[in-house]
Amino acid sequence: MGVLGNLAINVFEEGFIYGIMALGVYITYAVLSFPDLSVDGTFPMGMCFAAMCITAGVNPWLTCLLAFLVGCLAGAVTGFLHVKLKITDLLSGILVMTGLWSINLVLTGGAAVLPYYNMPTIFNSGLGSLLPLRYRVVVVAFLIVFAVKLAIDGFLKSKAGLLLRATGDNNRFVISLAENPGKMKIIGLMIGNGCTALAGCVLSQQTESANVTSGTGMVVMSLASVIIGTNLFGRLSFLQATTAVVCGAVTYKACLSIVMQIGLPTNYLKLLMAVLFTLALVSSRVYRKEDH
Repeated sequence: MGVLGNLAINVFEEGFIYGIMALGVYITYAVLSFPDLSVDGTFPMGMCFAAMCITAGVNPWLTCLLAFLVGCLAGAVTGFLHVKLKITDLLSGILVMTGLWSINLVLTGGAAVLPYYNMPTIFNSGLGSLLPLRYRVVVVAFLIVFAVKLAIDGFLKSKAGLLLRATGDNNRFVISLAENPGKMKIIGLMIGNGCTALAGCVLSQQTESANVTSGTGMVVMSLASVIIGTNLFGRLSFLQATTAVVCGAVTYKACLSIVMQIGLPTNYLKLLMAVLFTLALVSSRVYRKEDH
């Protein structure tokens, strides 16, 4: 396989993994209109939790499920701070993100980086072991992001999902239906952070390590993926919004990879992420003006 082929495989590997997180942020940002900054804490929490579980001998697939549930718990805390304690959405996310830093260090035993090489993961055991080595990550990551996409699509079509959409659009309408919009916000934040932690868990098993600092810039990356996906691919009527978001994550990672291949030093990676996010925001405003 040539250089372009390897680059394409790497782009899809990372795009599908980060697409899981983008699907969660789609729920909080696009559906709920909630700028959830706790993503920067729940993503490394998923990584650290995976490292702790796998080194303890827990089944890697069960680890993914548990990581999702732990992420849901973190999202519930964010929702509680905002809904029950009346703390603003931004500050609620910042508080949870800050608190999770210490929790992540506890999960790794105080180490900033915790490797667990040659341990069973979803990529080298079970279904993963049956796949060709070069395509294991991309196939397993695709199956996971596809399953998450289907689950979210099904949820958004349910009564609870419709109430979640209504909460993001008009709280008063939800109240008029004798439903609690605060409860729906908490549910949305739980789903969003659950997906984020799951993405961190999957990435951790790909790299066979956990990094406490891996959450830096995850909010920017996920929001850019959502905005690129909904604006660039969302106009295609045959694509569902969740599919467009995953395509946005793949496109975002492709842009980063191409620029890095050109020769941009890795020190400028975060700056490049910010620039791409800015371009995505500007393009979204242009699209809105064209629609009006």
